[in-house]
Amino acid sequence: MRAPAPAYAANDGVIDAARAALGDMIVETLEAVGEITLTVDRARLVEAMTRLRDTKGLEYQQLMEIAGVDYPERPERFDVCYHLLSLTRNHRLRVRVMTDEVQPVPSVTGIWPVAGWLEREVYDMYGVLFSGNSDLRRILTDYGFRGHPQRKDFPLTGYVELRYSEESKRVVYEPVKLAQDFRTFDFTSPWEGAEYVLPGDEKAKLPEEKGAPTPLKADEVAKADAAQSAKAAPTEVKTSETTAQTGAGKPHPHAGPEAKSPDVIPGKGQNQ
Repeated sequence: MRAPAPAYAANDGVIDAARAALGDMIVETLEAVGEITLTVDRARLVEAMTRLRDTKGLEYQQLMEIAGVDYPERPERFDVCYHLLSLTRNHRLRVRVMTDEVQPVPSVTGIWPVAGWLEREVYDMYGVLFSGNSDLRRILTDYGFRGHPQRKDFPLTGYVELRYSEESKRVVYEPVKLAQDFRTFDFTSPWEGAEYVLPGDEKAKLPEEKGAPTPLKADEVAKADAAQSAKAAPTEVKTSETTAQTGAGKPHPHAGPEAKSPDVIPGKGQNQ
């Protein structure tokens, strides 16, 4: 492999060739970080795309992606970006148009049929309208969804939630229902000393099992066990050296002299 990533053709002469082909359809050109962006007139988008596809030296045959961008502070808050690929020249180009919530963007499905689904994604996420798209429906969100999630002013929290209803066979909106047992929350740190008992802290009042001491009391338990073991240890080791001490059995043949019991006289019975 010669390079870790696919090598693309240089941008030299691309802007000049685009200006020659599109003329006054180009509103602005930009070359940054190795990429070229052409801002074209929204009303003449289809004509511009056709020339970019068919003009010799440009030949952008494939539409790879359509993306939306939201700038709420602008009158025309939305950018619709078309990413084109020239297989002949191994070069990529970005074409941009600007619009608002009302003005529709001409559909390019007559040039690239794949644009049908891509335009539906931009419509679903941003609410951009496309004139000429015969099936402009939501594609990522569910039926009955309100709003457009990728807009900067889309609320992230609220008081309603949506779910699919088997009875209505559609998505329905309902007030938010908290499933937690404890719905009152505060920001008091446990180390600051809360005046109430947290759930689970009532177990601390129960007697602690010896086999599971807490880390704070582990040293105390170990010292108490060591003191109890030292107290119960025997002071003298008891051993048996002769059979007279045990009261039964015979001495070992190799054992030393056995001590005689004063109560037993050899040769006489014990009752005499």
